[in-house]
Amino acid sequence: MRGRAGESRVKLWLLLRADRIVVAGVLTVLVFAATVAIAAGISPSLAGKVEAKDPIETLFSAMITAIVTGATLVVTIGQLVLTQENGPLGDQRDRMDGSLAVRDSVAALLGSPAPTDPAAFLDALLGAASDRADALRESVRDRGADGSGEADRRDEPALREDVDGLASSVGESADAVRDRLDGARFGSFDVVFAALDFPYGREISRAERVAADHGESLTADERDLLGDLTEALSLFGPAREHVKTLYFQWALIDLSRLILYAAVPALVVAGAMVAVVDVGTFPGRTLGVDHLTLVVAGAFAVTLLPFSLFVSYVVRVLTLAKRTLAIGPLVLRDTE
Repeated sequence: MRGRAGESRVKLWLLLRADRIVVAGVLTVLVFAATVAIAAGISPSLAGKVEAKDPIETLFSAMITAIVTGATLVVTIGQLVLTQENGPLGDQRDRMDGSLAVRDSVAALLGSPAPTDPAAFLDALLGAASDRADALRESVRDRGADGSGEADRRDEPALREDVDGLASSVGESADAVRDRLDGARFGSFDVVFAALDFPYGREISRAERVAADHGESLTADERDLLGDLTEALSLFGPAREHVKTLYFQWALIDLSRLILYAAVPALVVAGAMVAVVDVGTFPGRTLGVDHLTLVVAGAFAVTLLPFSLFVSYVVRVLTLAKRTLAIGPLVLRDTE
């Protein structure tokens, strides 16, 4: 995925792979460091400003309002997510019928019941696609040995080259993703992140090109194999989108809960700063920086923790949504 996106490994790690709580922690530390640097570098010192007026009360009174408003907004987001799970009996039956219809299609392709675990479900589709691609390649390679070829022999070199390229591409991509799906558990980002690395749209396009360019050169069995390959790739698309949607809901619920947890200590800290702290509460200096400056910067960073959590989660969700806007063989980036 990094190669197709043309972006640095560090950037993709920060946007997608890194633990969201760690990212929020890093943002909090950066806010603290930036606040200390600005407060210590501007004259007069923060202590002098507190003596002249009370910026602490102004700042943290505003933060109390922001925290309460933000927590209320988070509850609204949580209700929005839960609303999608609620509905009349008929709607729930339609959802179940649609899910079972897809599972029946996958079971027919696999020749066995479809797995229920999201990682195993995607792995089974990738395995089916890889097996069909390998079978198609072997059939095309062996057709000359048993005299079973039906079409113009002049097309066979190009046919072999195109089918071999298709099978190699599908197999290599599928094997890489299946290795990462092995042992991955839904709830973490591992399942969705691994699924992003399989370019099913590109492989569908290549399969369609083989069918268009060499359809008359393929035997009936080979056309069936190519059709099964296309079906496996086509089923992987909505399956990945479904897993992604479930992850979005899971992540938003986790985000709502974490923000509500962080809002309580943030409110306590903001209230304590308003009610207790003044210019004489933390006298002295360390490394040339007033203790009051360090306390105010630390308290400000803590009160921003709910917002840092919000940023860390939303950045991942938006990046994932942007990279999976199109379903099917549509390429929205310059590089694929």
